[in-house]
Amino acid sequence: MAANCIAKKPVVCLSFLYQKKGLNYQLSTLLSSLSDFGRHTMAMARPFLLTYRVATLRRLQIVHSFLFSSVCRRGQPSPPSTSFSLPSESPPAATKVPFATSAHGRTWQDPYHWMRKTADPDFIDHLRRENTYAADFMVDTEQLQRTLVREMRSRLPAKVSTPPERWGPWLYYQYIPKGKEYPVLCRRSEASDSGFVSKLLCFASGHSERKEQILLDWNEIAEQYGYVHVGACRVSPDHNFIAYTVDVNGSEQFLLRIKDLGDGSIVQRSEVEGVVSLAWARDGRTLFYTVSDENQRPYRVLCTEVGSDGTNDMPVYTENDSSFCVDITSTKDGKFITVYVIDAAYPLDGLDRICKRMPGVQVFVEHHYDSFYILTNAPLSENKESSSVGSYYLIICKVEHIHLPDLQQCIILPSEDVSFHDTDIFNQHLVLSVSKSSLPTMCSIKLPIQDLSSSLQKRLDVEDLNPWYFPVPTDLCSVAPGSNHDFMSSVYRVVLSSPVMPDVIVDYNMSEQTLSIVHQEEVKSADTHEHLVSECSEVKNDNNFIGVERWEDFSSKYCCERKQVISHDGIKVPLTIMYSRNAWKKGESPGLLHGYGAYGEALDTSWCSDRLSLLDRGWVMAFADVRGGGDSSWHESGTGLTKPNSIHDFLSCASFLIDKGYVHKGQLGATGTSAGGLLVGAAINMKTDLFCAAILKVPFLDICNSLMDPSLSLTILDYEEFGNPHIEKQFECIHSYSPYDNIPRAACLPSVLVTASYNDSRVGVWEAAKWVAKVRDTTCPNCSRSVILKTNMSGGHFGEGGYYAQCDDTAYEYAFLIKALGVMTYK
Repeated sequence: MAANCIAKKPVVCLSFLYQKKGLNYQLSTLLSSLSDFGRHTMAMARPFLLTYRVATLRRLQIVHSFLFSSVCRRGQPSPPSTSFSLPSESPPAATKVPFATSAHGRTWQDPYHWMRKTADPDFIDHLRRENTYAADFMVDTEQLQRTLVREMRSRLPAKVSTPPERWGPWLYYQYIPKGKEYPVLCRRSEASDSGFVSKLLCFASGHSERKEQILLDWNEIAEQYGYVHVGACRVSPDHNFIAYTVDVNGSEQFLLRIKDLGDGSIVQRSEVEGVVSLAWARDGRTLFYTVSDENQRPYRVLCTEVGSDGTNDMPVYTENDSSFCVDITSTKDGKFITVYVIDAAYPLDGLDRICKRMPGVQVFVEHHYDSFYILTNAPLSENKESSSVGSYYLIICKVEHIHLPDLQQCIILPSEDVSFHDTDIFNQHLVLSVSKSSLPTMCSIKLPIQDLSSSLQKRLDVEDLNPWYFPVPTDLCSVAPGSNHDFMSSVYRVVLSSPVMPDVIVDYNMSEQTLSIVHQEEVKSADTHEHLVSECSEVKNDNNFIGVERWEDFSSKYCCERKQVISHDGIKVPLTIMYSRNAWKKGESPGLLHGYGAYGEALDTSWCSDRLSLLDRGWVMAFADVRGGGDSSWHESGTGLTKPNSIHDFLSCASFLIDKGYVHKGQLGATGTSAGGLLVGAAINMKTDLFCAAILKVPFLDICNSLMDPSLSLTILDYEEFGNPHIEKQFECIHSYSPYDNIPRAACLPSVLVTASYNDSRVGVWEAAKWVAKVRDTTCPNCSRSVILKTNMSGGHFGEGGYYAQCDDTAYEYAFLIKALGVMTYK
């Protein structure tokens, strides 16, 4: 199936997301890269690993500095609360080279265009000088950084592992070895834990009974190359091979590797770069994979045989339309490969198309015995060509009717307060990932659906199928699927989390409609190394569960509220607010507002113990779910010509925090990553005095110039999200909010930490460098001294840091905020 591809978004839910998720979630969902659940999150939303730091920044001597409390251009002294020391040396001045850019009858100068040539020695030297200035700026925070790192590391569980999950005759799991940064993927035969039947299955599969077998060790790759980023990872249906992709330099040019799990050797073959997704055929030796073109667009599917040298890998499908990319996966039961549809038992017999491709329409296919289960947002009206794309619904179609789906199908529609997001399937159950009353949850439906044959050509409401909604402990929970490999299982594993509840791994028994807590993340106190005081919460939503299962949360110590903020056009924007009940002071506390708002991605608000370092110091942490993220309608209302809605939503949430007394007026910070950096950068330009500090991480700041150049990686694919600037109306919209093109002249901007990565293939390193250079050149010369650029000279878009090392980056960011907002403390 070819799908519109998402670019420049943070990778979602299938990976080792140290900075976003709790550890149990990280490991569990990394293991889920072995399965196919969540595949309709788009081809570029592939799993990744944060990278391994080889070299540390050199320690700089403390230099003389002066206190930043001078008179700015606007003629007003800086607030005393924002006075802080600055390096005695001026920040680097970037070279200006005349360069004219034209579009739609307009011409403007871009004197920093030369930075696009990233191999230019002058540009590399400029980045190094910026790094030196950033180190000088932060030198007086070194003690604070050490304190923060110590706090964050002390909260991390001493033992990190995932509960084993059964798949065939094996139990798969992961753990982080003591003193290491990255996980090890392992398995042991279920026969070592079970009885005669399991031992017999293990023997029949050709594997001896062993306690543990290491399948993949990320630490070994990091030690060999100095960098590790594992993408797709698939175990063959017979459990004899593992195919995976690995990036060893941050460029995201993933290499294909196949490992023989019998003897532990890497299968020798010619090297293939730019591999994105993988899928095995049923024979366990035929492997399909996709590769990217020069613009990093997955566009071709190839087929290889284990043992071949790879030189004669056969092309299966090529997507020639540059506005689409191609993804490949297999159905849960392993019987079909879905790039169109390939019979996994006869992988070379050609492709069948499910339906005609339409702009904006997505089609995701599962299989259950003789029927396809198709999740799609195709228009439901008779005149499909002229109808607008709608919300997702489910089509059930007999396999033999694949070419006539409109004639023989049953349609399952969401009810009024429910929207569909994803689906998974088992022998006896269908699982739907949904939003119910705007809150995320999941439900299961028993299979086979009774009298399905008599329901063909009918439309059913999901409530007609008696769905069982999984009970969750709080309305603030995020719900993420675990690995769930086993098609024959009746148990569905999820990871529950909330801003005040550490990750809980829960097994839902869909047959018995019961649940059990498998594991909850351990959290220690940063001071005493004892467990933090917590309370046990009972399950909500179903009286049958009250008192049966309980989980720990920290709601007695940390308050979490969900508010609805009125935006500029009257739309209500969800805002999640978190603070310490003891340390927070109304109207006096500093705060940090997070935002993203792109590609339909909901902002992550799950548990993160690092946040406690700010919360315990009286900070407020807030999360604005602005338009552009979330479900289809919320996403569409913040894309293309409506993208400014995202920025206005973010500004409204920031004003709400101040107006309602959650945050002191002069102590509000903002942060955004990648496309979230675009959001925050645009917000700073629009209201320069609203924020006192900001962090822009690998930010998409030069959006207009980048989208004007179709030769850049992922640019054409981004037209669907932001618009095509070659069309005048869309150009005017993009140019109106582009952070680089709208820096207010002579304005006093807040203090800003900008981070970039030299090998970033999604957002060019020059975008951050150009923005900082232009800020220094055009805004208040005093204020711009507190704008710093820190570039990772070896990493890619997803930065560096493992289990412990990620604490260094977070501590650096928090120390910057504490300094910039004038609340320096070494406690």
